[in-house]
Amino acid sequence: MRRQPRSGGKRHVLRWVAVAAVVIVAAGTLGVYLKYRAVFDSITRVTVPGTALGHRPPVYNTNSQNILVYGDDTRTGLTAHQQYVLHAGHDQTNNTDTIMLVHISPGHHHLTVLSIPRDTMVPVYECDSGPGYTGQQANPAGVVQINSLLQIGGPTCLWKTVEQVTGVRIDHFIGIGLLGFVKVVNDLGGVNVCVPFNVNDTVSGLKLNQGEQHISGIQALAFWRTRENLGNGSDLERIQRDQFMSAQVVKGVLHSGLLSNPIKLLNVVTDAAASMTTDSGMSVSDLVQIGQSFRSLSGQNVQFITAPNEPWTQNANRIQLMQPQAGEVFAAIARDQTVPKVSTTPAPSASGAGAQVLTTSPANVRVEVLNGSGVPQIAGQTAAALTSRGFIVTGTGSAPTFAYTTSVIEYSSAADMAAVNTLKKELTDVTTLRVASLTPGTVNLILGSSFTGLVRQVPQLPQAGATAATSPAAQPSQPSSAASPSASSSVSPSASASGVAGLAQANGGITAAAACTADSAAFGGPLSP
Repeated sequence: MRRQPRSGGKRHVLRWVAVAAVVIVAAGTLGVYLKYRAVFDSITRVTVPGTALGHRPPVYNTNSQNILVYGDDTRTGLTAHQQYVLHAGHDQTNNTDTIMLVHISPGHHHLTVLSIPRDTMVPVYECDSGPGYTGQQANPAGVVQINSLLQIGGPTCLWKTVEQVTGVRIDHFIGIGLLGFVKVVNDLGGVNVCVPFNVNDTVSGLKLNQGEQHISGIQALAFWRTRENLGNGSDLERIQRDQFMSAQVVKGVLHSGLLSNPIKLLNVVTDAAASMTTDSGMSVSDLVQIGQSFRSLSGQNVQFITAPNEPWTQNANRIQLMQPQAGEVFAAIARDQTVPKVSTTPAPSASGAGAQVLTTSPANVRVEVLNGSGVPQIAGQTAAALTSRGFIVTGTGSAPTFAYTTSVIEYSSAADMAAVNTLKKELTDVTTLRVASLTPGTVNLILGSSFTGLVRQVPQLPQAGATAATSPAAQPSQPSSAASPSASSSVSPSASASGVAGLAQANGGITAAAACTADSAAFGGPLSP
């Protein structure tokens, strides 16, 4: 009788192979985890309480992302040798000469980078104090240069101000220091830049020959920072040059396959981490996933623009946002869609031309009054006037931005149109906008800078046989404009006609497909040869 072969030895070997495989996988997983952990721990992370950001803009599209990116020029942590090599100097202030709002469209197929110039004057919002920060008290009548906010109130103050000024809800922020910038450019293999003449700037250390050049991190930092001794010496021209350089970086990244290689991508993040600051809600895996999600991007779908601006009325060396153009750009980014202009002329009703516009009693209108102009106490005063006329005011506050020119009535659905039309009769120079995310049954009145008060009520004469006690009396009101209701030529930020995909073309920006040699206009001025 044949004996069956024993399989216990084979099973024993297989068991040990399986155990070894598990150990190897576990060790690899642990190694990756420790790598991520080490990177995570080297990033400066700032907790940003929601209460510190004030009355925040609404979320219009949950599938898009908005990330505030800024360049931190602090010299803290740099050795004397590094300060010398980077031409950083010894200034210990902590300013943000680069401020960008990066908008990632749903599906991650489009990317919009909005530059906010360092010299932009913005309203003074309340910012909490903290370690190394003095903070600031709100002053709607005051202004402050935006690049000083990091020094005043830290990243939270910058975040809050950009949200309030633009009306764009920000999800995360990323700050990058001087040394981190250099390391990232080196990890990417350098970048191509073009100059129309020889450049030798002793301030920034930029030294380049005429034509297209391939430069590494230190020279890239010098190119990024060069301002005073080139072109017209303005920050606006510097931003133009930096956008062309950024376009070449995007081209290099897309062609290198970096975004498809998580190990290389992690190495880039690792080198940047020691000079990086983020909000505590952003993890390293978030950074890597964002990078990998752009694998299907094309250069044509990455656009760089500068917030529309004009010289500040009080100092031509500073700038202010140009309205309504800036508001239209911000609205397009916030909503990530083409927003049609809203007509101030009521459309004919279904019952035919000449039908009465649907209205209701003021006692049935619930309204929240928001200050969209920055004029002190305007929301509270208007709320009191509306209450005296029978409206139910549910609250007051500040709008997401003080950039509104025309007042806006926001409502949730067609069911609220009776309330909208009733409130609209009390105002001049007002437009309406449907915002599906609003709570049904309540409308928002956002007061723009053109608002001067409610329409003055005219006392009605008593009807025949009526007594003085029964005749209507004029309700108290604020001073009002003598202008009659009419369609305004300006459009509020909430009623922008600009779609996000065409912002570069409409606002003098470029896409990442732009040729390096097309940047010669960014070097023009009396400081150039």
